[in-house]
Amino acid sequence: DDQTVQFSQLTAKNDVVLVVLRGWPGYQCPICDRQVHDFIAAEKGFEAAKAQLVFVYPGPADDLKAHAEEFKTWKGKVWPKDYLYVLDPDYVMVNAYGLRWDAPRETAYPSTFVVDKTGVVRFVKVSHSHGDRTKAANVLAEVEKLSGK
Repeated sequence: DDQTVQFSQLTAKNDVVLVVLRGWPGYQCPICDRQVHDFIAAEKGFEAAKAQLVFVYPGPADDLKAHAEEFKTWKGKVWPKDYLYVLDPDYVMVNAYGLRWDAPRETAYPSTFVVDKTGVVRFVKVSHSHGDRTKAANVLAEVEKLSGK
């Protein structure tokens, strides 16, 4: 909705799961789609653990919003109302965090982070390939450790 998201405001309220997708490398990534469906299927677990999920869709600013909207419902995705889906036009966030996969037809290294309420990163998985993604169940286990479950 064209609003800036401040990560510190999110972690002030809840533990945060940050998932950096490949975004728009010139096509919709089927592996990102599969990963998002996996996290959507685990919605109840993340809700019970009181974790805020944030998905970052990076890419070149030209038409990024249109591509992101297409991905949002691509292959029947129905996003939980509490999951945030944000854009990273021109790779501002991924460059700042050293996650830019600066190669032809690439955008960002697919990455997953769990950050606790104090802003401390408790889990990191950065994939340097298209696959090798963290499963929602593994991330949920990390979040549940923080919540004492």
